[in-house]
Amino acid sequence: MAATLRFLQFLSLGCWLGSIIFFIVFTQGIFSVMPTKDLAGVIVGYSLARLHVMGIVAGVIYLTATVALGKSVSALARPAALLVFLMIVCTMVSQYGVIARMDALRLQMGSVDATPAGSPLRAAFDRLHQYSLRLESGVLLSGLAALFLT
Repeated sequence: MAATLRFLQFLSLGCWLGSIIFFIVFTQGIFSVMPTKDLAGVIVGYSLARLHVMGIVAGVIYLTATVALGKSVSALARPAALLVFLMIVCTMVSQYGVIARMDALRLQMGSVDATPAGSPLRAAFDRLHQYSLRLESGVLLSGLAALFLT
């Protein structure tokens, strides 16, 4: 049973981190091949939402396996588990806070690419995009640390 729980820990973190790394590569490619940045942004947004849901599920699997392996809820106080919890929180903040606001701004602008950089809507969108990148970077770095500690 312990081997299965360890496997679930590594599988869940590995899938989540691998998906983030793939997403980074995918994002760079999609913006270079799509006819418009707006269309690329829609595809990236769709993919990121799925990545976030998968990440949250992976995090819950990891934490559940950690509790079962440690035979106590106190196992969640271990550094790797705390990092995974942080990953889940950052992912939820990104998806349900930052990206939700970006989507609302995108609707107001109609076209992000056609909106001038000096526009307050575009400035707000760009600022939120930077927050999103920082959160995703934090998830990746926390995940790498959690994987190492696991």
